[in-house]
Amino acid sequence: MPSVRAVGDRVEELLGVLLGGPAREPAEQIVRELMDLYGEGLARIAGLLRVRDPALLDELAGDGLLAGLLVLHDLHPHDAGTRVRRALDRLGTDAEFLGVDDGVARVRVARGRGCGAAAADALLETAVLDAAPELTGVELTEPAALFQIGMGPPPGWGPAAEGRAS
Repeated sequence: MPSVRAVGDRVEELLGVLLGGPAREPAEQIVRELMDLYGEGLARIAGLLRVRDPALLDELAGDGLLAGLLVLHDLHPHDAGTRVRRALDRLGTDAEFLGVDDGVARVRVARGRGCGAAAADALLETAVLDAAPELTGVELTEPAALFQIGMGPPPGWGPAAEGRAS
């Protein structure tokens, strides 16, 4: 089953074929009307579940396809941050969700992960965008490097100093 994002991309592609043609405007109106109809239906279902069975709504929101539809119509019971945190937890990584700025999720990842880091980064990005398709991107950051603060050894300390003392 394709994702909501994939179907949306395909619809955009098909509408692009109609670009400039007389059928484009009516085709876009058909898409809007259908989206409004399905959105209103989903809103009524979500409203009933929110009151009568919040646990079932939460379970339905955990399904990838249904979650995408709920997000598309701004009906998902959890905000983007919660969904991203849960997606990162499911991956079992040490990635840390830092927040969202201008539609871009910021995630801190540990480095030193070896040659598979690029694949791991791609997996993280996909998981984040699947969990929160309304986001426009993912920014992966590394933890700040640690450095030692100190004055260093006292003068005359160390093996070279011991050889001079005899």
